[in-house]
Amino acid sequence: MEGVIAANLAAVRSRIEAAARAAGRAPDSVTLVAVGKTHPAASVRAALEAGHRVFGENRVQEAQAKYPALREAFPDLALHLIGPLQTNKVRDALAIFDVIESVDRLGLAQALAKEMDHSGRRPPCLIEVNTGEEPQKTGILPMEADGFIAECRDRLDLPIIGLMCVPPIDEEPAPYFALLREIARRNGLAILSMGMSADFEKAVRFGATHVRVGAAIFGARGTG
Repeated sequence: MEGVIAANLAAVRSRIEAAARAAGRAPDSVTLVAVGKTHPAASVRAALEAGHRVFGENRVQEAQAKYPALREAFPDLALHLIGPLQTNKVRDALAIFDVIESVDRLGLAQALAKEMDHSGRRPPCLIEVNTGEEPQKTGILPMEADGFIAECRDRLDLPIIGLMCVPPIDEEPAPYFALLREIARRNGLAILSMGMSADFEKAVRFGATHVRVGAAIFGARGTG
């Protein structure tokens, strides 16, 4: 397993670097977030032993089960929450995650601000935008994004650094990546988390600073 994961990581990194160069960008301008959801701690450890340090998880409870021991062994690992966050899990999320990528509604933003004030821990946050306006998905609608970004930054004083999206499945993702890039540009946000195993190279072309890749690294047991 270790050798396969290391080889997969190297292949994905190579593809990211090639996509960045083709877009006229520095290869190190894109951060690979290795998505470990549904995969065991041993798989994440194999990626850590191969030199990777930035990981994403969808659920607070899964992160709590897997990462404390891994962080003891690899204290420089960085953990991103990329899935929906329930308000009753905000305290736990702030305790274990280094970046919260899925700020998707006002109630969550308010809960995060309150807990950050209480705990003093202020991990960077991204706002999730429902670029495809899909009713079954979480995220702020594009037409509401500017107001929500202002609310989070100005009134709630959240450390908002960028945006995240998951385009509609089985649709051409380019228009959705372009939309996220434009919302970020007009709001002065530098971080764009977009692109997964099937489309991360295209996301890099549209300015992704972070790509979230699971299946291409860990195999098909998880999705990413």
